[in-house]
Amino acid sequence: MKKSFLLGCMLLTLQILVYAQSSKIDHYISTNHKTMLRELMHFLRMPNQAKDSANIHQNAEFLLNDMRKRGIQHVQLLNAPSQKRTPAVYGEYLTPGATTTLVFYAHYDGQPVSPEKWHTSLKPFEPVLINGKIETGAKTIAAEEMDIMRYPDARIYARSSSDDKSGVMALLNAFSALRETGLSPAINIKFFFEGEEEAGSPHLEEILSAHRSLLQSDAWIICDGPIHQTGRNQLVFGVRGDANMEITVYGPRRPLHSGHYGNWAPNPGLLLVELLASMKNEKGFVTIKGFYDDVLALNDKEKEALAKIPAVDSMMMRELGFMQPEMQDVGLSMAVNLPSLNINGIESGKAGSAAANVIPVSASAVLDLRLVKGVDWKKQQERVVQHIRDQGFFITDRDPDEQIRLTHPRIAKIRLEKGYNAQKTDMQIPIMQKLIHTIQKATGKEWVLQPGLGGSLPLYVFEQVLNAYPVTLPIANHDNNQHAENENILVKRFLEGISILATVMMLQPNQ
Repeated sequence: MKKSFLLGCMLLTLQILVYAQSSKIDHYISTNHKTMLRELMHFLRMPNQAKDSANIHQNAEFLLNDMRKRGIQHVQLLNAPSQKRTPAVYGEYLTPGATTTLVFYAHYDGQPVSPEKWHTSLKPFEPVLINGKIETGAKTIAAEEMDIMRYPDARIYARSSSDDKSGVMALLNAFSALRETGLSPAINIKFFFEGEEEAGSPHLEEILSAHRSLLQSDAWIICDGPIHQTGRNQLVFGVRGDANMEITVYGPRRPLHSGHYGNWAPNPGLLLVELLASMKNEKGFVTIKGFYDDVLALNDKEKEALAKIPAVDSMMMRELGFMQPEMQDVGLSMAVNLPSLNINGIESGKAGSAAANVIPVSASAVLDLRLVKGVDWKKQQERVVQHIRDQGFFITDRDPDEQIRLTHPRIAKIRLEKGYNAQKTDMQIPIMQKLIHTIQKATGKEWVLQPGLGGSLPLYVFEQVLNAYPVTLPIANHDNNQHAENENILVKRFLEGISILATVMMLQPNQ
């Protein structure tokens, strides 16, 4: 009885301590939120496409200076030995006597932009604060007027506002919240901000290998991606891998009049769509031989977690304006735990006002292969190539010459892009259980525990090179339009993300 009473007192004391810490952090955020928004908007004004070396370095220099001002130690650029164009930005705060180390990751590069597709009142690198969704006619508000109680649906619109500069700035502001409120972390904190995630992280493995000792840790907290569609926070213990490929098929050497030569000259647009249609059945499953063969089955704990995830299929179909999903017998949560084949884009001839009555010379499509644990990206690409070959196409890696054209009736040029495999972390290991317990107790809410996220990050590299355990903690709203026009971040999600990340930095590993 006495032992139980003492244990109860200890737990109550811990709850009071957690509440007091959270209150101090939330008060700091409430007091300083306008400054935080101005800092984020300043950062968003810097173009940040991964292949734009000059602007990537401008972003990196901004982070170096910002981190130093916040009191983060040993701030430096981490380059791959083979190139110095897209460095990672590193910093740390080491706690005397700490035995646990967490690395907090986000990326500061962004997707390419097509300004003409954005709302007429928006420019991708001129962030604006808007009271709601731009598509509904919501009005602009000044950062100085921002009040989360008055404007609960306020959003910042800009490229990388949600993916992933909000993650970068939420992490840095979480650290500042601890420093400025006098709270002392019980763990070592390290920051790693990548500069080419949206380009497929081609040098990440090299950077991690070159700085292996510096980056040793107990776990990596990946701040990227959206919260659950229900609005509940989620922890994600796996991500799909990704590999892209481009297919081009050919018709006549020059464009032909569709009246004079239609029904006779092969039309590459038709050849391509027939080929693509052969890759899936009417139930939405990929028909390519072996496509699902290597999938590693979910374990019992993952199945249990998956069963607890709220179904959002009906809600999302209404929101997105369609009535039948592609995989008709599989819900969204399960669908993203399977390999997928997506057509990112198709091009042949012209459409709309530029359309002409011609048979075009070629047709191209870009395929996006998402992978789950057990499936190798190279092997999956090879399966698609073999399927194309089985449909009667001669495979080449360059435009066909005269001999190829007159020897093979069907020709497909295939360009394979480097990909990466899926990754999973066991949610039952002690550090993950401690993380789950900490954030659910601090927020007073049950979180969605996702076995795997539909999106992709090269997290297998952290496991492979550093023997590290990554887990994704998203903060962005699910309707953030990442990778697309009108990208946005809900202000309340950004501010709540700061509070949650500060709580993680206060993790008590020995309690």
